[in-house]
Amino acid sequence: MSLRGVWQLKKLVVSFCDWGGSSRGIRAFMESELPAFIEKNPQLEVVTELNRGYHPLLKGFYKNKNERVVCVKNMTQEDVLQCASRLRNSQGRKVLKLKTRHVTKHPSVQGTWSTDLKIAN
Repeated sequence: MSLRGVWQLKKLVVSFCDWGGSSRGIRAFMESELPAFIEKNPQLEVVTELNRGYHPLLKGFYKNKNERVVCVKNMTQEDVLQCASRLRNSQGRKVLKLKTRHVTKHPSVQGTWSTDLKIAN
């Protein structure tokens, strides 16, 4: 995803094993889908690295110095493409857990409305 017109993902590392069965989907992805993915995303540096005996990974390095690692073991090539697209489309920020279900600048003094309210007549 771009922030003010600048793509946030700098580098995508595709780590795979040339022998293992869990890397079958990522090897098929590298043969068929990866060249088109690189062509569609010229702003992105894509590096492939061979790690024998390890499960396949996609590593995304972002401009804000964050890193995301996604394990893609036993996934099909379509699923690997979807994971790579999600890494490209994300901003690399850490996921924050919200304390409430709603976010507002001016919280209600009386409390949040719900369907369980009992109104006294």
